[in-house]
Amino acid sequence: MQKGILYLIPVPLGDNPPLEVLPISVKKAIEDLNYFIVENEKAGRKFIKNIYPGKSQSKLNLFPLNKFTEVADTIKYLDICDEGISIGLLSDAGCPAIADPGSEIVKLAHQKNIQVVPLVGPSSILLAMMSSGMNGQGFTFNGYLPIDKQERKTKIKLLERISFEQHLSQSFIETPYRNNQLLEELIKTLQPNTRICVACDITLKTEYIFTTTAQDWSKIKVDLHKRPTIFIIQKD
Repeated sequence: MQKGILYLIPVPLGDNPPLEVLPISVKKAIEDLNYFIVENEKAGRKFIKNIYPGKSQSKLNLFPLNKFTEVADTIKYLDICDEGISIGLLSDAGCPAIADPGSEIVKLAHQKNIQVVPLVGPSSILLAMMSSGMNGQGFTFNGYLPIDKQERKTKIKLLERISFEQHLSQSFIETPYRNNQLLEELIKTLQPNTRICVACDITLKTEYIFTTTAQDWSKIKVDLHKRPTIFIIQKD
């Protein structure tokens, strides 16, 4: 029997209509699949209903994948693929397995010799890099910076040095309610001529993307509170 496929299904980055930012191939996958691995069941059901209202909710089989999920449970999620049944992996927003716990499921699929099919969709990390004007040939995504103030300051200085010595753009994120504080710290910690890109609410009507030096950012007022944001720095 031919094994089922693991489809990596992207999700919009906000509340905009799904088909404004997703290709028809994503809608087709949602139509065909009844098994999904999701971060949040409520959010997963909402996305599926929005992109394909005709989908029967009673036929959906949703498996949770978040910080509360036991590893012993996740290793069973792909067992249905051995029966020839395909399954979709959803993130809460953006592309699954990128800054997302779904990477463990993809790893398991390769171990079980299950075909992995990534579908096209928005990635805030790549869209931010595209629009930053910084080095897109060599860059690093660093996830979250340390919470401790001194450790975070040390990390920021380290990333600045790496960006200069290796000519690598350095991107990272913060919990949305601490975005304003992080930008203030970047302005104070980085050298005046180091460039900072702030890419906020990407693909939404409130989208804000701007790159300038730390010195110039000190003169700009922008409210990033509770708005999904990618930060990128580079010292030339």
